[in-house]
Amino acid sequence: MDNKKSKYEETEGESMKKKTMKGVVVLMKKNLLEVNDIAASVVDSVDEILGRKVALQLITTSSLDHDSEENLKGKPGKIAYLEDWITKIGPLTAGDTTYTVTFEWTKEMGVPEAFTVTNFHHSEFYLKTLTLEDVPGHGRVHFVCNSWVYPAQYYKTDRVFFANQTYLPNQTPAPLRRYREEELQNLRGNGTGKLEEWDRVYDYDIYNDLGDPDKSPKHVRSILGGSTEYPYPRRGRTGRPLASSDPNSESRIPLYQSLSIYVPRDERFSHLKMSDFVAYALKSIFQFLAPEFEALFDKTPEEFDSLEDVLQLYEGEFKVPNGSLLEKISEHIPFEMIKELLRSDGEKSFKFPLPQVIKEDKTAWRSDEEFGREMLAGLNPVVIRSLQEFPPASTLDPELYGKQSSTISEEHIVNSLDGFTITEAIEKNKLFILDHHDNLMPYLRRINTTAAKTYATRTILFLKSDGTLKPLAIELSLPHPNGDKFGAVSSVYTPAEDGIEGTVWQLAKAYVAVNDSGYHQLICHWLNTHAAIEPFIIATNRQLSVLHPIHKLLQPHFRDTMNVNAMARQTLINAGGFLEITVFPGKYALEMSSSIYKNWVFPDQGLPADLVKRGVAIEDSSSPHGVRLLIEDYPFAVDGLEIWTAIKTWVEDYCSIYYKTDDMVQKDTELQSWWKEVREKGHGDKKDEPWWPKMQTRTELIDSCTIIVWVASALHAAVNFGQYPYGGYLPNRPSTSRRFIPDKGTPEYDELKTDPEKAFLKTITSQLQSVLGISLIEILSRHSADEVYLGQRDSPEWTTDTEAIKAFEMFGEKLVQIEKRIIEMNKDGRWKNRSGPVKMPYTLLCPSSDIGLTGRGIPNSISM
Repeated sequence: MDNKKSKYEETEGESMKKKTMKGVVVLMKKNLLEVNDIAASVVDSVDEILGRKVALQLITTSSLDHDSEENLKGKPGKIAYLEDWITKIGPLTAGDTTYTVTFEWTKEMGVPEAFTVTNFHHSEFYLKTLTLEDVPGHGRVHFVCNSWVYPAQYYKTDRVFFANQTYLPNQTPAPLRRYREEELQNLRGNGTGKLEEWDRVYDYDIYNDLGDPDKSPKHVRSILGGSTEYPYPRRGRTGRPLASSDPNSESRIPLYQSLSIYVPRDERFSHLKMSDFVAYALKSIFQFLAPEFEALFDKTPEEFDSLEDVLQLYEGEFKVPNGSLLEKISEHIPFEMIKELLRSDGEKSFKFPLPQVIKEDKTAWRSDEEFGREMLAGLNPVVIRSLQEFPPASTLDPELYGKQSSTISEEHIVNSLDGFTITEAIEKNKLFILDHHDNLMPYLRRINTTAAKTYATRTILFLKSDGTLKPLAIELSLPHPNGDKFGAVSSVYTPAEDGIEGTVWQLAKAYVAVNDSGYHQLICHWLNTHAAIEPFIIATNRQLSVLHPIHKLLQPHFRDTMNVNAMARQTLINAGGFLEITVFPGKYALEMSSSIYKNWVFPDQGLPADLVKRGVAIEDSSSPHGVRLLIEDYPFAVDGLEIWTAIKTWVEDYCSIYYKTDDMVQKDTELQSWWKEVREKGHGDKKDEPWWPKMQTRTELIDSCTIIVWVASALHAAVNFGQYPYGGYLPNRPSTSRRFIPDKGTPEYDELKTDPEKAFLKTITSQLQSVLGISLIEILSRHSADEVYLGQRDSPEWTTDTEAIKAFEMFGEKLVQIEKRIIEMNKDGRWKNRSGPVKMPYTLLCPSSDIGLTGRGIPNSISM
């Protein structure tokens, strides 16, 4: 006779009606940077001995508590406890530990649909899953939890987790409805008080935490959001006290507490990701430890003398200027950590990975062809647009800014149009423009009072027969010295290779790159992806239950974003932060992004709409993606449209499972509350815009979700993970400029001829700024070890709906096909823009990637 015990064992009494049902719990104990917290483990063991355990209770489909008709609620079953906590020896490093739990069960209870957990220990743990393998009459029931559970005293109610079923609100089984509603209420909070690490509250606030008025007047910054002057998306609320010197600004936390800045606990990085991200936090510590830092780059005591000097950052050994700076850092960071983070051999030297843009050819980046190619296949391929009128006009108010139209004339470009007239070239979609003039000009006078000295630029390019772009002219403009209303003072430069003219042309291209670098970092990257997505994350967690199909669809695309954004507010985009120090708008950077947010339109964030709006594509129902590109060899757009269509197909297939009619969309109370809150709170400064989808049809739901997924995954990947491959070599993508083009007759002008490389390097990013900037973008361009990519989920059991799983598998298979096609096109010599003179294949929209600095890969979310 087989004596092996079943998972369901009969117990004595009640005529054997009651049985026990085994469950398996997987959790991770409290840890610090991949090492388990030994002290917490000891305290938890003492708790177990004293009877303070981890309690679980099942909630089943037939467990209604009929207190009143209005208060129908599933009644929890008998309490069960995690077993063998003391004797179960977990790993020394942070990792999973498996426990069993034995529930009492009767067949009258029905199928478990949820459970509550109460932690009577003194330490939190990360609950991953609960699995019931053989529920009689049903089979396997799996709960995906993925949540930190703190000691019971920190919660007003027991924590509740639902099985991986999917229900629209009106389809929710009666025993679960109140649990579903109460869980959302808990996540919304009450809008008051300072939020602590154990809180799970998602709430909104304005960007009133970037400045530090208590520190000094020079650290005061404009409050973004909540006004017509400075509109902005909302951020997650922290509830920190207001600054003592300004009742409208939120106080800041010290640098050493940066990693503990509030975000809802389950939005914080995993232990693996946190280990990676610590490097970023430590590398930024210099700005707080060295008050003299600002003077360092204002006075530029150290310069690169040649491009060969710059290459020593990657190929040789570069001695760090100003030893006192590193000495101060070393007082606060262990020596071994400095060696790892700064690649120091103890002699204060740096060495960086070789950026891809100079890996095959050290000089090709300087070519005009590469200059144009990177507008289509570089770090910021989302700004170039077709030229519809000549000369280019301005949309700035002439009452405030005078005449701002371009001074580029027919004489500047007519001989470079391959026989076309300007009118013909425009009609045949041959002329394009990279135009940063209007966005920058209102701030340029103030920016140029800082260490930065730069121009507002316009660049006109011609589409050649081989598909490449040829720059024709660059206009550099400054505000009129007598005042804004007198218009702009502009100079126009055309291509040249030799002598002073050749050097000046290289400088003109550098100023364009400076403009584009700043616009990329502030607008295309930070504002249009990081900041714009955060309100959707907050609204989703406040209004859509984890049981809701749209929550299950979108949740993977929100992973880590709130934590990344909170860290950015603490050390990157704050007053005196990394961005202000290394990117040319300086202290005006975020205020400028607020001005540009005034033109943000949600439907235009979708790729086809964006391409059409910029005039680089036209609507064409006969084309595979509904649009036809006017630049056939446009790698970002070609690959992006493939990814976009795959995402839209997946979203449409998924949404169609749950929403059979438009009426179902309209009657989904959670969905309507979600969309109302996105508009009226999350992007509240835009709430009255007519372009918002009404969320009354399946088409509006599918289109809106497709845009959200696109922005959080592929668009962010396209503008983020190329930062080091393209911008890690600062001469190619300088982030600031420090002087204007010298006047004739000056020693600086003569240097353009006698030592053009030194003159070039004196103009762009300084030596120390370069080191700091490269350090930052290297970290931001890396994939962490626990990255989850588009077409993947962190759990294969994210839903029990077989239709949804099948549709998702088809999505993953389509992405594999797209990646193969991208690799094949990169090898096809017909497509010159896919590799260009630098011989750097365009792979930023290849969905998969290895760990580290790869220049490819589409994570599901804005996770770095």
